[in-house]
Amino acid sequence: MTGTTPHAARSGRTRTVLFLTIFIAMLGLSILFPIIAPLGRELGLSETQTAWFATAYSLMQFVCSPLWGARSERRGRRPVLLLGLTGFAVSFGLFGLIAELGLRGVLTGVPLFALLVATRVLGGVLSSATLPTAQAMMADLSSTGDRAAGMGLIGAAFGLGVVFGPGLGAVLSGLGLTAPVYFSAALGAVTALVASRVLPETRHVTAATAPGANRRRLLGRPGILMFLALSAVTTLASVGMEQTIGFFVQDTLHLTPAGAAQRIGGMLAVFGIVAALVQGGAIRPLSRRVSPTPLIAAGLAIMAAGMVVLPGMTAFWPITLALAVIGVGSAIVSPSLSAALSLSVGDDEQGTVAGLNSSALALGRMTGPLIGTGLYQHAGHGAPYLLSGCVLGAALLWTLIVRPRVSVHVPAAAP
Repeated sequence: MTGTTPHAARSGRTRTVLFLTIFIAMLGLSILFPIIAPLGRELGLSETQTAWFATAYSLMQFVCSPLWGARSERRGRRPVLLLGLTGFAVSFGLFGLIAELGLRGVLTGVPLFALLVATRVLGGVLSSATLPTAQAMMADLSSTGDRAAGMGLIGAAFGLGVVFGPGLGAVLSGLGLTAPVYFSAALGAVTALVASRVLPETRHVTAATAPGANRRRLLGRPGILMFLALSAVTTLASVGMEQTIGFFVQDTLHLTPAGAAQRIGGMLAVFGIVAALVQGGAIRPLSRRVSPTPLIAAGLAIMAAGMVVLPGMTAFWPITLALAVIGVGSAIVSPSLSAALSLSVGDDEQGTVAGLNSSALALGRMTGPLIGTGLYQHAGHGAPYLLSGCVLGAALLWTLIVRPRVSVHVPAAAP
């Protein structure tokens, strides 16, 4: 029998729609990367206060991601994903409005800072439904042997969002530092609307469906806790860099806020292109020949090398090259960790383990900005990257010593 079956065709279309949904959502988020640091300074906020925008957002993701992942097991993936996209749009619209009032002098000081953080809290609570549900949907659509490639597709969607987002944010910043924020809100709303019309449900819940795996039981399985810890550690290192690179570029190259937004946008675009090429291309054949653990170790080594050399770079292209090296390592680590976790659980546990992974990622995103900006402000401009390099080196050593194995869960054959 030849040709594509109707089920395979539907699965392929669903993957494509899911890819585009995550790409557009990430595009809306990454548009803000070049303008957050300049916007914080224009609002009269310190580096540490600016870091609280990311920390508050990630704190709520840390708390809520496992809850949304488990809910997607009980209620289905589609409604949870749509809620996450809608929450993203609403929270970014409110953030832009408050920031605009701050730039006009209507709000200042503590009230301005508190309201901005409140909008990020709201965004973290609702948008934390997006990533674990998207990963669980991709797991629903992927076979065991194709799981890493499926997670790589999700990673490529994120990577391509990072490619185009910062550059678009840099262009939009010419209209004002809040223009990218409003654009992100509108893009999120359009994405939610389109997804509601074309994205199908991938998990059909019945009365006999288990209400979600016990999280404590999952954490007790071999390797899962370590993979989650590695997710948190690598994210801490990566986000610590992302939250300070704007300050580093502006101070090292002696740029104005507008000039810094444009340069940073170009650098992060290169970072995203490299990551997307690795996740969308190289990781697929590699994941079929190599198990996740060696890929995780390789990614950690490459990321650490990029972090260590970054502080010594003092011009546009050397800084960009160091970021590209970090992007290669990150593009190998992220889908490999997601695949290792997904392969270690059954079909009825995909949402739960994806929620736990999103919570681990959020823990890294929560602590990384505070540590990174604190070191940048008080210990020197190169301190955040040297610390990230050391943390990644320690994680690499830990991985090589323990060598965690993926306990592949093989579903029972259908009767």
